[in-house]
Amino acid sequence: MSECPLHGAGVRPDYLVGRRLEQVVASWHLYDSEAPSGPLGVWLINSDAFATHITSGSDWCLIVKTSAPFVGYDMAESGRVEVAPINGETPFVDHLGETVLAVSEEGAPDSGRLALEISFGSGRVRCETWSGDLHLSSK
Repeated sequence: MSECPLHGAGVRPDYLVGRRLEQVVASWHLYDSEAPSGPLGVWLINSDAFATHITSGSDWCLIVKTSAPFVGYDMAESGRVEVAPINGETPFVDHLGETVLAVSEEGAPDSGRLALEISFGSGRVRCETWSGDLHLSSK
């Protein structure tokens, strides 16, 4: 995989293969009473209590790194970021308790990772960046 010039290569997500997805935590930008459009990032917590953070970089790359979920924070008039376990807000909820069977990546030579697809026995979740936003979809 090509390395992102700003964020580096991150971790090779193939270490997820063979591990069971136990929990997913997500961060959301909340502003007034507007509903969030999607998570800013997700942490996949596997059967070894190891957390993998997937998020979009400021240069539109897809960042995949190991880190524990952070605490939410207030941004005053710009809203707040909340971090909490998911309750059905992402496609990963359909795969809780399942083992990761395969992982594939897509990238570009000058910008690094652009997409990551994680396969489970019951389907796949695609993580990608669109105009700097993280997008998650089921396949």
